[in-house]
Amino acid sequence: MSRSVRIAELKSHLSAYLRRVKRGETVTVMERDTPVAQLVPLQTSRTSLHVRRARGKIGELRLPPPLRMRSDIVKLLLEERGER
Repeated sequence: MSRSVRIAELKSHLSAYLRRVKRGETVTVMERDTPVAQLVPLQTSRTSLHVRRARGKIGELRLPPPLRMRSDIVKLLLEERGER
């Protein structure tokens, strides 16, 4: 089954349309009256990536050590943006 949806409607109800795609539907994204993209269900296979959920509470998760840099990160960011 295929359904067409305008961009604004898709943005407003993205989760609902993704649920439809998970159930096997194809969603065609329309810009005005022109199709610009399609959301299609992924084909699952034994080689697909599976994500495991972390066990325990979020407060018990260990974070990596802070990144130590010899440069000022803010200065680098401003240089990259051209705001010297």
